[in-house]
Amino acid sequence: MPELVTTLADRPELEAAMWAMPDTWPVFMGHDEIAAALFHHVPSTFPHLCLVATDGDEVVARAFAAPFALHAERRGTLPTGGWDRALTWAFRDHREGTKPDTVTALEIAVRPDHLGAGMSQHMLGALRTAAAAAGFDELVAPVRPNGKHAEPHTPMAEYIARTRDDGLPVDPWLRTHVRAGATIDSVAPRSMVIAGSLREWREWTGLPFDESGEVTVPEALVPVQCQVEHDYAVYVEPNVWVRHRLSV
Repeated sequence: MPELVTTLADRPELEAAMWAMPDTWPVFMGHDEIAAALFHHVPSTFPHLCLVATDGDEVVARAFAAPFALHAERRGTLPTGGWDRALTWAFRDHREGTKPDTVTALEIAVRPDHLGAGMSQHMLGALRTAAAAAGFDELVAPVRPNGKHAEPHTPMAEYIARTRDDGLPVDPWLRTHVRAGATIDSVAPRSMVIAGSLREWREWTGLPFDESGEVTVPEALVPVQCQVEHDYAVYVEPNVWVRHRLSV
């Protein structure tokens, strides 16, 4: 376990190293337009909710979160737009001075050589602690189930309904959240939308993208929709909203 987990508010000098840390995200996941516009502003805007784990002088894990007003007028329920919508709400609320009432987790990433040692669970616990320390009584997360990519044609609702004999979710990352105290709320069917030309998708995946229809892409949770005659393909990723009640 690392020597220290701290917020960027306390260690702003670690931001560059945090971004430079290797991770295991597939290349295509870096091309969501909402993320391109807003995600890099999260640490400077909400540093008290962004965490880094260090082992000596090296960053080995990071976690991002942002506050938003879930219970504002015309909201009230976790959005079907998932990750993208929560991030846009967070920055809109910040810009307009709307008081937030909820924190959404945005990412937990672990350096590849530190995977399998419980770091993800540790960072999730640290996010819960940071959100509670900031005065919030709920942390939500649009979870990307880490076993779903093996079943891209299985509907997300069917996938998350599967439980083990002990009642916990079959999916390991959902199981980690539930063990930490979360409840599963709903599916966010369009949590991230990644569109690109066929040339771009070939570069991102190494696949030919030469036939219209569904394309199974490694690490994608559902098939990518390809339109050869119109020279584009679109990936619409479903996530799963979970809710963590916190003690403040």
